[in-house]
Amino acid sequence: MARRPEHLAPPEIFYNEDEARKYTNNTRIIDIQVQMCERAIELLALPEDDTHLILDIGCGSGLSGSVLEEQGHVWVGVDIAKAMLEVAVEREVEGDLILGDMGQGMPFKAGTFDAAVSISALQWLCNADKKSHVPQKRLYQFFSTLFSSLTRNARAVFQFYPENSDQIELVTTQAMKAGFYGGLVVDYPNSSKAKKYFLVLMTGGMVKLPAALGTEEDSSQIPYSRKRELARNARGKPLKKSREWVLQKKERRRQQGNDTRTDSRYTARKRSGRF
Repeated sequence: MARRPEHLAPPEIFYNEDEARKYTNNTRIIDIQVQMCERAIELLALPEDDTHLILDIGCGSGLSGSVLEEQGHVWVGVDIAKAMLEVAVEREVEGDLILGDMGQGMPFKAGTFDAAVSISALQWLCNADKKSHVPQKRLYQFFSTLFSSLTRNARAVFQFYPENSDQIELVTTQAMKAGFYGGLVVDYPNSSKAKKYFLVLMTGGMVKLPAALGTEEDSSQIPYSRKRELARNARGKPLKKSREWVLQKKERRRQQGNDTRTDSRYTARKRSGRF
């Protein structure tokens, strides 16, 4: 069985000049990348006939960027592999290209992008290529900065290759902790070759996940929006309007010198609504 690329070397080393050209000139890879990007754009559910500014994360040599161009969008690409970006420049792609590490965060102003796509890149963040790399922290740094880079009611769609269920749990937990809603859409779940995982994230609240391909609707959709409550607790912030939240607000008012009612066993309890 072939070893996964992320187990062989860090992406900036694995995708050297030879590998970058081999990757970009392989017609089978090109066809697969185009199909997956087209599916990712479909899952974005963008308004038709409009031009949008889209972030391509792990853009590589610009194969997915070319699909975005064909559909009339403007794009900016980020990748850690310099050799891949050099091939993209040679291909004269229209998108702006940035050399950067996903795990260090997205270096953009708040609300810059209407949407984001990522093809075959997210699984690299589950790997610790250096002693200083902690996958949970790098994923959270990535997702939290991506969240702020997107407009309200935007979507980000990631096609990726999780190694196991633990990686799916790791990725989705950090995404929800960063503020996203959403879940997993698994196309062709019963096919070993055609099966594809798409993480569909939303900034503006949870809506019904798109239907998966190759199966009955809803049978291969895994929503993770309810994990937001657990995520809030995980980062030490009480849920809004909970007793802990109310007590913290009252203590802050006292520290500011404001008149505040004393705490009691009835603090933050719901009233019956009757007089």
